[in-house]
Amino acid sequence: MTGPQRRQQLVSVGRALFAEKGFEGTSVEEIAAKAGVSKPVIYEHFGGKEGLYAVVVDREIQALLGQITDALTEHEGNARALLEAAALALLNYIETSTDGFRILVRDSPPGQSTGSFASLISDIASQVEHILAAEFRRRRLDPKTAPLYAQMLVGMVAIPGGWWLDSRKMKKEDVAAHLVNLAWNGLSGMEARPTLRTTGH
Repeated sequence: MTGPQRRQQLVSVGRALFAEKGFEGTSVEEIAAKAGVSKPVIYEHFGGKEGLYAVVVDREIQALLGQITDALTEHEGNARALLEAAALALLNYIETSTDGFRILVRDSPPGQSTGSFASLISDIASQVEHILAAEFRRRRLDPKTAPLYAQMLVGMVAIPGGWWLDSRKMKKEDVAAHLVNLAWNGLSGMEARPTLRTTGH
Protein backbone atom coordinates (compact mmCIF):
# COMPACT_ATOMS: atom_id res chain seq x y z
CA MET A 1 0.00 0.00 0.00
CA THR A 2 1.42 3.41 -0.96
CA GLY A 3 1.72 6.27 1.56
CA PRO A 4 -1.32 8.18 0.19
CA GLN A 5 -3.38 4.95 0.10
CA ARG A 6 -2.46 4.17 3.71
CA ARG A 7 -3.33 7.73 4.74
CA GLN A 8 -6.73 7.45 3.02
CA GLN A 9 -7.35 4.08 4.69
CA LEU A 10 -6.58 5.56 8.14
CA VAL A 11 -8.90 8.52 7.46
CA SER A 12 -11.73 6.12 6.51
CA VAL A 13 -11.17 3.92 9.57
CA GLY A 14 -10.89 6.93 11.87
CA ARG A 15 -14.03 8.51 10.41
CA ALA A 16 -16.10 5.38 11.09
CA LEU A 17 -14.79 5.02 14.65
CA PHE A 18 -15.18 8.73 15.53
CA ALA A 19 -18.76 8.60 14.22
CA GLU A 20 -19.57 5.53 16.28
CA LYS A 21 -17.73 6.30 19.54
CA GLY A 22 -16.81 10.00 19.46
CA PHE A 23 -13.35 11.50 19.81
CA GLU A 24 -12.89 10.62 23.48
CA GLY A 25 -14.25 7.08 23.05
CA THR A 26 -11.83 6.22 20.23
CA SER A 27 -8.24 5.18 20.95
CA VAL A 28 -5.16 5.11 18.75
CA GLU A 29 -4.91 1.39 19.55
CA GLU A 30 -8.41 0.82 18.15
CA ILE A 31 -7.71 2.77 14.98
CA ALA A 32 -4.45 0.85 14.46
CA ALA A 33 -6.09 -2.54 15.10
CA LYS A 34 -8.99 -1.81 12.74
CA ALA A 35 -6.59 -0.64 10.01
CA GLY A 36 -4.22 -3.57 10.58
CA VAL A 37 -1.22 -1.35 11.30
CA SER A 38 0.96 -0.56 14.31
CA LYS A 39 0.39 2.61 16.39
CA PRO A 40 3.59 4.32 15.10
CA VAL A 41 2.09 4.33 11.57
CA ILE A 42 -0.72 6.61 12.80
CA TYR A 43 1.76 8.92 14.54
CA GLU A 44 3.90 8.98 11.40
CA HIS A 45 0.98 10.09 9.19
CA PHE A 46 -1.01 12.32 11.55
CA GLY A 47 1.04 12.95 14.70
CA GLY A 48 -1.65 11.21 16.79
CA LYS A 49 -5.39 10.89 17.23
CA GLU A 50 -5.94 14.68 17.29
CA GLY A 51 -4.25 15.10 13.92
CA LEU A 52 -6.32 12.34 12.34
CA TYR A 53 -9.51 13.80 13.82
CA ALA A 54 -8.64 17.27 12.46
CA VAL A 55 -8.19 15.85 8.93
CA VAL A 56 -11.51 13.95 9.14
CA VAL A 57 -13.39 17.05 10.35
CA ASP A 58 -11.77 19.33 7.78
CA ARG A 59 -12.76 16.98 4.93
CA GLU A 60 -16.36 16.83 6.17
CA ILE A 61 -16.61 20.61 6.47
CA GLN A 62 -15.20 21.10 2.96
CA ALA A 63 -17.62 18.51 1.54
CA LEU A 64 -20.65 20.12 3.20
CA LEU A 65 -19.67 23.69 2.35
CA GLY A 66 -19.01 22.59 -1.23
CA GLN A 67 -22.49 21.08 -1.56
CA ILE A 68 -24.17 24.16 -0.10
CA THR A 69 -22.12 26.57 -2.23
CA ASP A 70 -22.99 24.57 -5.38
CA ALA A 71 -26.68 24.60 -4.44
CA LEU A 72 -26.67 28.36 -3.81
CA THR A 73 -24.79 29.11 -7.05
CA GLU A 74 -27.42 27.24 -9.08
CA HIS A 75 -30.27 29.42 -7.79
CA GLU A 76 -28.69 32.88 -7.63
CA GLY A 77 -31.29 35.64 -7.72
CA ASN A 78 -34.38 33.81 -6.45
CA ALA A 79 -34.46 34.13 -2.64
CA ARG A 80 -37.01 31.38 -1.96
CA ALA A 81 -35.30 28.95 -4.34
CA LEU A 82 -32.00 29.69 -2.56
CA LEU A 83 -33.56 28.90 0.80
CA GLU A 84 -34.99 25.63 -0.54
CA ALA A 85 -31.66 24.69 -2.15
CA ALA A 86 -29.69 25.37 1.05
CA ALA A 87 -32.12 23.31 3.18
CA LEU A 88 -32.04 20.40 0.73
CA ALA A 89 -28.24 20.55 0.40
CA LEU A 90 -27.81 20.20 4.15
CA LEU A 91 -30.37 17.38 4.36
CA ASN A 92 -28.69 15.64 1.40
CA TYR A 93 -25.37 15.80 3.22
CA ILE A 94 -26.95 14.38 6.39
CA GLU A 95 -28.47 11.54 4.36
CA THR A 96 -25.41 10.64 2.30
CA SER A 97 -22.68 11.40 4.88
CA THR A 98 -24.32 10.20 8.09
CA ASP A 99 -20.99 9.38 9.76
CA GLY A 100 -19.61 12.78 8.83
CA PHE A 101 -22.64 14.61 10.22
CA ARG A 102 -22.47 12.64 13.48
CA ILE A 103 -18.82 13.67 13.86
CA LEU A 104 -19.58 17.33 13.17
CA VAL A 105 -22.45 17.59 15.67
CA ARG A 106 -20.39 16.06 18.48
CA ASP A 107 -18.16 18.24 20.63
CA SER A 108 -14.67 18.74 19.24
CA PRO A 109 -11.66 17.77 21.36
CA PRO A 110 -10.56 20.15 24.15
CA GLY A 111 -8.44 23.02 22.84
CA GLN A 112 -9.65 22.71 19.26
CA SER A 113 -11.46 25.86 18.18
CA THR A 114 -12.36 24.71 14.67
CA GLY A 115 -14.45 21.73 13.70
CA SER A 116 -17.12 22.26 16.32
CA PHE A 117 -20.74 22.32 15.25
CA ALA A 118 -20.95 26.01 16.19
CA SER A 119 -18.00 26.92 13.96
CA LEU A 120 -19.50 24.86 11.13
CA ILE A 121 -22.81 26.72 11.47
CA SER A 122 -20.88 30.00 11.27
CA ASP A 123 -19.05 28.86 8.12
CA ILE A 124 -22.29 27.91 6.40
CA ALA A 125 -24.05 31.07 7.58
CA SER A 126 -21.31 33.23 6.08
CA GLN A 127 -22.12 31.64 2.71
CA VAL A 128 -25.72 32.91 2.83
CA GLU A 129 -25.17 36.30 4.54
CA HIS A 130 -24.73 38.30 1.33
CA ILE A 131 -27.83 36.71 -0.21
CA LEU A 132 -29.93 37.67 2.82
CA ALA A 133 -28.44 41.17 2.89
CA ALA A 134 -29.53 41.74 -0.73
CA GLU A 135 -33.02 40.45 0.04
CA PHE A 136 -33.21 42.68 3.15
CA ARG A 137 -32.28 45.77 1.10
CA ARG A 138 -34.96 44.90 -1.44
CA ARG A 139 -37.54 44.69 1.37
CA ARG A 140 -36.26 47.86 3.10
CA LEU A 141 -34.99 45.91 6.11
CA ASP A 142 -31.66 46.60 7.81
CA PRO A 143 -28.99 44.63 5.87
CA LYS A 144 -26.61 44.90 8.86
CA THR A 145 -28.78 42.32 10.64
CA ALA A 146 -28.31 39.76 7.82
CA PRO A 147 -25.43 37.90 9.59
CA LEU A 148 -27.67 37.27 12.63
CA TYR A 149 -30.53 36.00 10.48
CA ALA A 150 -28.12 33.82 8.49
CA GLN A 151 -27.01 32.14 11.75
CA MET A 152 -30.64 31.61 12.78
CA LEU A 153 -31.67 30.16 9.42
CA VAL A 154 -28.77 27.72 9.21
CA GLY A 155 -29.27 26.62 12.81
CA MET A 156 -32.95 26.15 12.08
CA VAL A 157 -32.08 23.62 9.36
CA ALA A 158 -29.18 21.90 11.12
CA ILE A 159 -30.88 21.04 14.41
CA PRO A 160 -34.03 19.50 12.86
CA GLY A 161 -31.66 17.77 10.42
CA GLY A 162 -30.17 15.88 13.35
CA TRP A 163 -33.65 14.95 14.55
CA TRP A 164 -34.59 13.74 11.07
CA LEU A 165 -31.42 11.64 10.86
CA ASP A 166 -32.48 9.72 13.96
CA SER A 167 -36.23 9.49 13.30
CA ARG A 168 -36.56 9.31 9.47
CA LYS A 169 -40.33 9.56 9.90
CA MET A 170 -40.70 12.08 7.08
CA LYS A 171 -39.37 12.29 3.54
CA LYS A 172 -36.37 14.57 3.12
CA GLU A 173 -38.26 16.83 0.71
CA ASP A 174 -41.12 17.19 3.23
CA VAL A 175 -38.70 18.17 6.00
CA ALA A 176 -37.16 20.77 3.68
CA ALA A 177 -40.61 22.08 2.69
CA HIS A 178 -41.65 22.53 6.33
CA LEU A 179 -38.38 24.26 7.19
CA VAL A 180 -38.73 26.63 4.25
CA ASN A 181 -42.39 27.22 5.16
CA LEU A 182 -41.43 28.48 8.62
CA ALA A 183 -38.38 30.43 7.45
CA TRP A 184 -39.94 31.99 4.35
CA ASN A 185 -43.30 32.90 5.81
CA GLY A 186 -41.53 34.24 8.87
CA LEU A 187 -39.17 36.31 6.71
CA SER A 188 -41.97 37.60 4.49
CA GLY A 189 -43.79 39.12 7.46
CA MET A 190 -40.77 40.59 9.24
CA GLU A 191 -40.99 44.00 10.92
CA ALA A 192 -38.41 46.61 9.96
CA ARG A 193 -37.67 47.42 13.62
CA PRO A 194 -38.74 44.49 15.80
CA THR A 195 -39.11 45.08 19.53
CA LEU A 196 -40.17 42.83 22.37
CA ARG A 197 -43.84 43.29 23.29
CA THR A 198 -43.24 42.34 26.92
CA THR A 199 -40.27 43.21 29.06
CA GLY A 200 -40.02 41.98 32.61
CA HIS A 201 -42.31 39.47 34.31
